[in-house]
Amino acid sequence: MKALLQRVSYASVTVDGAIVGQIGRGFCVLLGVTHSDSQAEAEWMANKVAGLRLFEDEAGKMNLGLGDVGGAVLVVSQFTLYGDARKGRRPSFTDAAPPEIAEPLVDYLVEQLRGHGLTVATGVFGAMMQVEIHNDGPVTLMIER
Repeated sequence: MKALLQRVSYASVTVDGAIVGQIGRGFCVLLGVTHSDSQAEAEWMANKVAGLRLFEDEAGKMNLGLGDVGGAVLVVSQFTLYGDARKGRRPSFTDAAPPEIAEPLVDYLVEQLRGHGLTVATGVFGAMMQVEIHNDGPVTLMIER
């Protein structure tokens, strides 16, 4: 499982011209799932995201987490995180899990984040989405399990 996490001041997902998910301050998580992932990886990732301290305290150090700042999470499934562009000009996506494996794990990760008391918005699995991200900092992390 891979997550490209961005600290944001605002993020939204639009499908067919309608906003389906949006947050203010928090994290936008672009989430990729591979064939060997299970609920264990989703739980680990949810715990990692919920516990990260990427917001500045009064001294300007990244010591505060989502709960400390009233932050939310926008989770967007993104199979292209498992794209392999080492050969040729067209990336291979064979490392990305098929929808029947990926979608339940994305949903499970969202449930786990909500279990931490976080407000979580999502995109629409498998849809063509426009994602608007106002990266704050910028702060961006790649997290893999």
